Amino acid sequence: MFENLTKNELYATLTGIFTACLIISNIIAGKTFDFFSFTLPCGVMIFPIIYIVNDVLAEVYGYEKARRVILLGFFMNLIAVICYSITIWLPAPAFFENSQAFEIVLGSTFRLLMASFAAYLVGSLVNAKMMTYLKKWDEEKLFFRCILSTLFGEGLDAIIFITIGFLGTMPTEALLTMIVVQALFKTVYEIIVYPITRSVIAKVKSLD
Repeated sequence: MFENLTKNELYATLTGIFTACLIISNIIAGKTFDFFSFTLPCGVMIFPIIYIVNDVLAEVYGYEKARRVILLGFFMNLIAVICYSITIWLPAPAFFENSQAFEIVLGSTFRLLMASFAAYLVGSLVNAKMMTYLKKWDEEKLFFRCILSTLFGEGLDAIIFITIGFLGTMPTEALLTMIVVQALFKTVYEIIVYPITRSVIAKVKSLD
């Protein structure tokens, strides 16, 4: 699929993939699922794609280009949320019976939106920054850089999102448990898919 693309052309493709996956993840995050005795948002399903692309961008193209994609993803997601809000606000015709379901799926409270946006920006930027910073110290230890950057990025993401979104709505112990479980779940996920991350990075680096 990507065999005939140059490295610059692939940058545009990765930007599209990253942005699309981000918007999808924020839609499906409204539903949760049981993971053993814990509850997690369904957005974690698409997390590996987002962070693989983030790692590839930071590793191959550098922090500045990765930051541009992260900021673009933020603004495109903001546009999507604005469009959802306007669509929900517009009066529906009498024969449209699913307006309430539409609002439940695509609507969100201001508090959760701010939590999501803040967590995404900080987590993604820290992940990309750490990837490039650690590369200066030891370029050979890709596994160490991928996992450590994810641990820090996802740790901050979980702390910011869950604290802003749910502080005061549940016991502090449950809040802390949710933060730790979500951060560890995504880090373990990154470890599992690391062979894919490594293969994609090697493939992109080999392009002209």
